[in-house]
Amino acid sequence: MQLLNTLYVTTPESYVHLDNNTVRLDIEHETRLRVPLHHLGAVVCFGHVSVSLPLMHRLAEDGVALVLLDANGRFKARLEGAVSGNVLLRQAQHRAADDPAFALRLARNCIAGKVRNCRQVLQRGARESKVEADAALLTRGTDDLAAALRALPTAGDLDTLRGIEGEAARQYFAALNHLVRPPARNTFRMDGRSRRPPRDRVNALLSFLYSLLMNDCRSAIEAAGLDPQVGFLHALRPGRAALALDLMEEFRFFADRLALSLINRGQLSADDFVEREGGAVLLEGDARKTVLVAYQERKHELTSHPLLAESLPFGLLPYVQARLLARTLRGDTDEYLPYLVR
Repeated sequence: MQLLNTLYVTTPESYVHLDNNTVRLDIEHETRLRVPLHHLGAVVCFGHVSVSLPLMHRLAEDGVALVLLDANGRFKARLEGAVSGNVLLRQAQHRAADDPAFALRLARNCIAGKVRNCRQVLQRGARESKVEADAALLTRGTDDLAAALRALPTAGDLDTLRGIEGEAARQYFAALNHLVRPPARNTFRMDGRSRRPPRDRVNALLSFLYSLLMNDCRSAIEAAGLDPQVGFLHALRPGRAALALDLMEEFRFFADRLALSLINRGQLSADDFVEREGGAVLLEGDARKTVLVAYQERKHELTSHPLLAESLPFGLLPYVQARLLARTLRGDTDEYLPYLVR
């Protein structure tokens, strides 16, 4: 499906340009890939990649996003054509963001979806664990997250809500180590969540995956005609896609599960990471391609949605949820219901 068709360019010094109605990728003056433009929903470039000006113009005309990330997946810029979002929908979104009661309700639902889905990750791990001590610790983690879910309705403001979410995240990441198979734990161990920069291999992998997920959620928000900058849970800040971050919360479990799968199946090793000066740990070279391939494949896996009568690829779920969010902002539904994994 076109919504899932993202071209990732990861090879340094690649040159991406327009060739009639195709995107052509050259490396050292040798053509490595041609992709018809009508197959693409986005082009994502990592690091030192050159993009021709004619291709930029054509992508903008065709509504294909061009996203620029640094070599480690951190967002740098996004090129798009004229905004086509429904102005009345965006006006309703801006009014809702200024309504403290509405913002609190929507933010609470975003966090409830995140915590509930993270709890499912730990519950599944506890059931499948062959080590009794690990199962006990994972079960304790699920109990902690259940307590966080019970506390959410008592939060009377966004700061209190964010405090509950922060504590739940701390408990979740503390338990995550016990989902890594024992032989890999010395190599892949995290001491809590660390960002900018990530301080261990697990955090480096999660940061990379979260960057990919963030790009997909932002695309979904914009496809629904919403303003990605105006959110409810995440505070407004120049350059921050706050609403895309809100939507991303309920899907973080997807990146977490994929990271654990890559580690436990031995698809990544210590050699796939490098420690930079200052203690930053980064995903390197061909390992990024391994992660990208796994990410795209996982997005094509079929899953169910509580409100739909048929299965759909996981990669379309952010688009479904963005449209449900738009319906809530229009007043067609009373509450935004986050996606809950089964």
